[in-house]
Amino acid sequence: MTAPTPPITIVSGLPRSGTSMMMQMLAAGGMPILTDHARAADDDNPRGYCEFEPVKKTATDSSWLGDAPGKAVKIIYALLRDLPDTPEHDYRVLFMQRPLEESIRSQQVMLERLAREGSALAPEEMRAVFARELESIKSWLAEKPGFRVLHLEYRAVIAGPAKEARRICEFLEIDLDQAAMAEVVDARLHRQKGG
Repeated sequence: MTAPTPPITIVSGLPRSGTSMMMQMLAAGGMPILTDHARAADDDNPRGYCEFEPVKKTATDSSWLGDAPGKAVKIIYALLRDLPDTPEHDYRVLFMQRPLEESIRSQQVMLERLAREGSALAPEEMRAVFARELESIKSWLAEKPGFRVLHLEYRAVIAGPAKEARRICEFLEIDLDQAAMAEVVDARLHRQKGG
């Protein structure tokens, strides 16, 4: 009798919501991660982004998923709908949430540092757009039996990394090194803070 295929762990959320930190926690805990290191660490993410370029082309080429069971991969919230929703795929989604004002400000600071144009939308308009999109993707995920979701608050992970590491392991039903996961969290990197 063949062993069941392990689930694919997806780390998702808005840009600048703590997804890189979560990937680093999983890697420190002993979970293999899919990353190509194409995007180097910088001042905004001094420990690296943990991104995987093939994810961006999932809508037309999802072949990379063949190597994903038992591993973690970072997928921005807007690309979750590109994942094939078929019985052979079992997704466990760690969905990072951060106050929208913090995510938007962090994104603005990063774009300013890179001397790139940001959105033409004012911050309050951007907040409304993100709020709508988050509600939409959460509703979509809730309707998909192949997707199990654990919502994680960025601030809660910063404030109580050991507690959140335990929650993550219970959700994923795997035994990771929780102490190593908690050690990764550095409150000094929580630089854009809302009220």
